[in-house]
Amino acid sequence: MLDRFRENIHQARELGTLSQTISSMITAKIDVSDVWRAQIVLGVSALDYLIHEMVYLGVVECAEGRRPKTKKYKRLKISVDAVDLGLSGQIHSAWLVEEVKKQIAFMSYQKPDKIAEAISLISSIMLWECVGEDLGLSALEVVNRLEEIVERRNRIAHEADMDPSNPGNRRFIEPSFAKSSLDFIERIGESIHRQVFL
Repeated sequence: MLDRFRENIHQARELGTLSQTISSMITAKIDVSDVWRAQIVLGVSALDYLIHEMVYLGVVECAEGRRPKTKKYKRLKISVDAVDLGLSGQIHSAWLVEEVKKQIAFMSYQKPDKIAEAISLISSIMLWECVGEDLGLSALEVVNRLEEIVERRNRIAHEADMDPSNPGNRRFIEPSFAKSSLDFIERIGESIHRQVFL
């Protein structure tokens, strides 16, 4: 799961390299800024994927007694079909992950509060305080920076990044914003994984 997250971030970074290559071969009149927007969307998506995968694995570890059960885990609702599979002796990873996926696959784990809520299924840590300490930042700094990135991602994904103050035009974006966003997302993902699985 962590390797896949790293690969997803790497692929998003490669778009930046592609935009530099394209920019060096074409006239400045051709706009490559959508590549930087795509990097932000893909970076946030990589984090969302990581959180889902961590929850799936963590829930199985809780069920198998390899991880302490959290209050939220204990309130997890399981269908009768899943209970039947469990009682039939099938291993947890065969049925529990599918059951949890049915419940959370549609959830978006991008915003800090939603990420913390997801992690609370498998860990009782104060997530953003721990991540902040790990990264040498305050919890508020981590949350605010992630909120900024996710807000931009949402404007790109849901509003085509159109600028209401400049009708017909997109908001300005620099490659440095995309790069720093990917760097920060990578640091957060790595830190969350360390806090929860190491």
